[in-house]
Amino acid sequence: MEFYELHPETPQLRYINKAIEVLREGGVIIYPTDTIYGFGCDIFNHEAVERIYSIKHEAGTKLFSFICPDLKDISKYARVSDYAYKMMKRCIPGPYTFVLPAAREVPKKLWSKRKTVGIRVPDHEIAIMLAKELGRPILSTSVTKRRGELLFDPEEIKSIFNPHVDLMLSDGALKGKPSSVVDLSGDKAEIIREGAGDISMFL
Repeated sequence: MEFYELHPETPQLRYINKAIEVLREGGVIIYPTDTIYGFGCDIFNHEAVERIYSIKHEAGTKLFSFICPDLKDISKYARVSDYAYKMMKRCIPGPYTFVLPAAREVPKKLWSKRKTVGIRVPDHEIAIMLAKELGRPILSTSVTKRRGELLFDPEEIKSIFNPHVDLMLSDGALKGKPSSVVDLSGDKAEIIREGAGDISMFL
Protein backbone atom coordinates (compact mmCIF):
# COMPACT_ATOMS: atom_id res chain seq x y z
CA MET A 1 0.00 0.00 0.00
CA GLU A 2 1.23 3.46 -0.88
CA PHE A 3 1.09 5.77 2.14
CA TYR A 4 1.17 9.57 2.06
CA GLU A 5 0.87 12.15 4.83
CA LEU A 6 -1.01 15.28 3.76
CA HIS A 7 -1.65 18.67 5.25
CA PRO A 8 -5.38 18.72 6.15
CA GLU A 9 -6.02 22.29 4.98
CA THR A 10 -3.60 22.57 2.05
CA PRO A 11 -3.17 18.98 0.79
CA GLN A 12 -0.27 18.33 -1.55
CA LEU A 13 -1.81 18.02 -5.00
CA ARG A 14 0.72 15.42 -6.13
CA TYR A 15 -0.60 12.98 -3.51
CA ILE A 16 -4.20 13.76 -4.36
CA ASN A 17 -3.38 13.00 -8.00
CA LYS A 18 -1.82 9.67 -7.03
CA ALA A 19 -5.03 8.74 -5.23
CA ILE A 20 -7.11 9.84 -8.23
CA GLU A 21 -5.01 7.63 -10.49
CA VAL A 22 -5.63 4.65 -8.20
CA LEU A 23 -9.39 5.35 -8.16
CA ARG A 24 -9.54 5.65 -11.94
CA GLU A 25 -7.75 2.33 -12.29
CA GLY A 26 -10.34 0.63 -10.11
CA GLY A 27 -8.33 0.65 -6.90
CA VAL A 28 -9.32 1.04 -3.26
CA ILE A 29 -8.04 3.81 -1.01
CA ILE A 30 -8.31 4.95 2.61
CA TYR A 31 -8.83 8.66 3.14
CA PRO A 32 -9.74 11.09 5.95
CA THR A 33 -13.06 12.88 6.35
CA ASP A 34 -14.33 15.41 8.86
CA THR A 35 -15.29 12.53 11.16
CA ILE A 36 -13.30 9.32 10.64
CA TYR A 37 -11.18 7.51 8.06
CA GLY A 38 -13.06 5.86 5.23
CA PHE A 39 -12.55 3.22 2.58
CA GLY A 40 -13.14 4.66 -0.85
CA CYS A 41 -13.46 3.71 -4.51
CA ASP A 42 -15.26 4.92 -7.62
CA ILE A 43 -18.93 4.04 -7.05
CA PHE A 44 -19.24 3.09 -10.73
CA ASN A 45 -16.52 0.42 -10.50
CA HIS A 46 -18.40 -2.73 -9.51
CA GLU A 47 -15.27 -4.80 -8.79
CA ALA A 48 -13.84 -2.12 -6.49
CA VAL A 49 -17.12 -1.87 -4.58
CA GLU A 50 -17.18 -5.65 -4.14
CA ARG A 51 -13.58 -5.52 -2.96
CA ILE A 52 -14.53 -3.13 -0.15
CA TYR A 53 -17.32 -5.48 0.92
CA SER A 54 -14.68 -8.20 1.15
CA ILE A 55 -12.17 -6.03 3.04
CA LYS A 56 -14.84 -5.08 5.58
CA HIS A 57 -16.16 -8.67 5.80
CA GLU A 58 -19.61 -7.30 5.06
CA ALA A 59 -22.48 -8.99 3.31
CA GLY A 60 -23.18 -7.63 -0.14
CA THR A 61 -26.51 -6.30 1.08
CA LYS A 62 -25.04 -3.71 3.50
CA LEU A 63 -25.55 -0.19 2.22
CA PHE A 64 -22.64 2.16 1.65
CA SER A 65 -22.92 5.92 1.25
CA PHE A 66 -20.86 8.10 -1.05
CA ILE A 67 -19.24 11.51 -1.14
CA CYS A 68 -20.03 14.38 -3.48
CA PRO A 69 -18.01 17.61 -3.57
CA ASP A 70 -20.93 20.03 -3.13
CA LEU A 71 -24.69 20.44 -2.91
CA LYS A 72 -25.03 21.08 -6.64
CA ASP A 73 -23.36 17.76 -7.40
CA ILE A 74 -25.79 15.88 -5.14
CA SER A 75 -28.67 16.70 -7.52
CA LYS A 76 -26.98 14.58 -10.21
CA TYR A 77 -27.27 11.47 -8.07
CA ALA A 78 -30.42 11.99 -6.02
CA ARG A 79 -33.81 13.63 -6.27
CA VAL A 80 -33.71 16.65 -3.98
CA SER A 81 -36.99 18.22 -2.88
CA ASP A 82 -37.21 21.90 -2.01
CA TYR A 83 -37.47 20.92 1.66
CA ALA A 84 -34.38 18.69 1.48
CA TYR A 85 -32.43 21.38 -0.35
CA LYS A 86 -33.18 23.99 2.30
CA MET A 87 -32.19 21.64 5.11
CA MET A 88 -28.96 20.50 3.47
CA LYS A 89 -27.94 24.01 2.50
CA ARG A 90 -27.80 24.89 6.20
CA CYS A 91 -25.27 22.20 7.10
CA ILE A 92 -23.26 21.29 3.99
CA PRO A 93 -20.37 20.76 4.14
CA GLY A 94 -20.55 18.97 7.45
CA PRO A 95 -20.61 15.66 9.35
CA TYR A 96 -23.93 14.44 7.98
CA THR A 97 -25.08 11.65 5.67
CA PHE A 98 -28.36 12.42 3.93
CA VAL A 99 -30.73 9.72 2.75
CA LEU A 100 -32.41 10.79 -0.48
CA PRO A 101 -34.32 9.14 -3.35
CA ALA A 102 -31.78 7.66 -5.75
CA ALA A 103 -31.30 8.95 -9.27
CA ARG A 104 -31.03 6.43 -12.09
CA GLU A 105 -27.35 7.24 -12.55
CA VAL A 106 -26.45 5.60 -9.23
CA PRO A 107 -25.60 1.87 -9.41
CA LYS A 108 -28.47 -0.14 -7.94
CA LYS A 109 -25.97 -1.89 -5.67
CA LEU A 110 -26.00 1.29 -3.57
CA TRP A 111 -29.80 1.60 -3.47
CA SER A 112 -31.80 0.66 -0.40
CA LYS A 113 -35.00 -1.36 -0.77
CA ARG A 114 -36.81 1.98 -0.67
CA LYS A 115 -34.70 3.15 -3.63
CA THR A 116 -32.76 5.67 -1.57
CA VAL A 117 -29.05 6.43 -1.26
CA GLY A 118 -26.85 7.98 1.41
CA ILE A 119 -24.81 11.01 0.33
CA ARG A 120 -22.19 13.05 2.18
CA VAL A 121 -20.42 16.37 1.60
CA PRO A 122 -17.80 16.32 4.38
CA ASP A 123 -16.18 19.46 5.74
CA HIS A 124 -12.72 18.19 4.86
CA GLU A 125 -10.50 19.48 2.08
CA ILE A 126 -8.90 16.14 1.20
CA ALA A 127 -12.23 14.31 0.78
CA ILE A 128 -13.71 17.19 -1.21
CA MET A 129 -10.67 17.41 -3.50
CA LEU A 130 -10.82 13.68 -4.21
CA ALA A 131 -14.48 13.78 -5.25
CA LYS A 132 -13.99 16.97 -7.25
CA GLU A 133 -10.86 15.84 -9.10
CA LEU A 134 -12.24 12.37 -9.84
CA GLY A 135 -15.43 13.90 -11.22
CA ARG A 136 -17.47 11.02 -9.81
CA PRO A 137 -18.73 10.19 -6.31
CA ILE A 138 -16.45 8.24 -3.99
CA LEU A 139 -17.70 5.41 -1.84
CA SER A 140 -17.66 6.23 1.87
CA THR A 141 -17.67 3.59 4.59
CA SER A 142 -15.84 3.70 7.89
CA VAL A 143 -12.50 2.01 8.50
CA THR A 144 -13.12 -0.51 11.26
CA LYS A 145 -11.71 -3.66 12.75
CA ARG A 146 -13.45 -6.90 11.96
CA ARG A 147 -15.79 -6.53 14.95
CA GLY A 148 -16.77 -3.02 13.90
CA GLU A 149 -14.48 -1.03 16.20
CA LEU A 150 -13.56 2.30 14.62
CA LEU A 151 -9.91 3.00 13.83
CA PHE A 152 -8.48 6.52 14.16
CA ASP A 153 -4.69 6.06 14.18
CA PRO A 154 -3.08 6.04 10.70
CA GLU A 155 -0.24 3.73 11.72
CA GLU A 156 -2.63 1.15 13.14
CA ILE A 157 -4.80 1.39 10.03
CA LYS A 158 -1.74 0.97 7.84
CA SER A 159 -0.53 -2.11 9.75
CA ILE A 160 -3.93 -3.83 9.46
CA PHE A 161 -4.88 -2.99 5.89
CA ASN A 162 -1.50 -2.68 4.16
CA PRO A 163 -2.00 -5.92 2.16
CA HIS A 164 -5.59 -5.12 1.19
CA VAL A 165 -5.68 -1.46 0.11
CA ASP A 166 -3.78 0.24 -2.72
CA LEU A 167 -3.19 3.67 -1.17
CA MET A 168 -3.81 5.63 2.02
CA LEU A 169 -3.91 9.39 2.50
CA SER A 170 -3.26 10.41 6.11
CA ASP A 171 -3.67 13.69 7.95
CA GLY A 172 -2.86 12.26 11.38
CA ALA A 173 -4.91 10.70 14.14
CA LEU A 174 -8.59 11.59 13.95
CA LYS A 175 -10.89 11.98 16.93
CA GLY A 176 -14.51 11.77 16.04
CA LYS A 177 -17.74 9.89 15.69
CA PRO A 178 -19.39 8.65 12.51
CA SER A 179 -21.59 11.14 10.69
CA SER A 180 -25.18 11.69 11.74
CA VAL A 181 -27.55 10.04 9.29
CA VAL A 182 -30.65 12.05 8.38
CA ASP A 183 -33.41 10.77 6.11
CA LEU A 184 -34.72 13.60 3.92
CA SER A 185 -36.53 11.38 1.44
CA GLY A 186 -39.96 12.25 2.84
CA ASP A 187 -41.86 15.33 3.92
CA LYS A 188 -39.95 15.72 7.17
CA ALA A 189 -36.53 14.83 8.52
CA GLU A 190 -36.01 11.51 10.30
CA ILE A 191 -32.88 10.89 12.36
CA ILE A 192 -31.52 7.44 11.50
CA ARG A 193 -28.30 7.75 13.52
CA GLU A 194 -27.12 10.45 15.88
CA GLY A 195 -23.40 10.92 15.42
CA ALA A 196 -21.16 13.89 14.82
CA GLY A 197 -22.88 17.18 14.08
CA ASP A 198 -25.77 19.07 15.65
CA ILE A 199 -29.08 17.42 14.83
CA SER A 200 -31.32 19.90 16.64
CA MET A 201 -32.22 21.64 13.38
CA PHE A 202 -33.85 18.42 12.15
CA LEU A 203 -35.99 17.80 15.24
